[in-house]
Amino acid sequence: MSQIQSRAITLEIGEKEFAFNLTPQDVTKYFNAMTANNKVAPSFNLLSTTVLPAQKADLRELMVNPVNTMQIAGALLEEYAPDIGIIVKKPLSTLTA
Repeated sequence: MSQIQSRAITLEIGEKEFAFNLTPQDVTKYFNAMTANNKVAPSFNLLSTTVLPAQKADLRELMVNPVNTMQIAGALLEEYAPDIGIIVKKPLSTLTA
């Protein structure tokens, strides 16, 4: 299994495309900044620091709505994550006598 390094990801949002470049450090910083009371700011920062500079102003217009910010960050992270094939095994039910 190979390690993810820097990864270029393009998201189409509405009629515009936005190009992001994510590194493991970007994602780690994002997760470390997340708290129970602080979710939108880390998402905003992740998107702002990884989008191409020429597209930042257009993206920030979309991120005025915090729900958009969370949806875009979620889509970006979902695409970034490798599929490592996790399967949750359910415990067998046992009958008690």
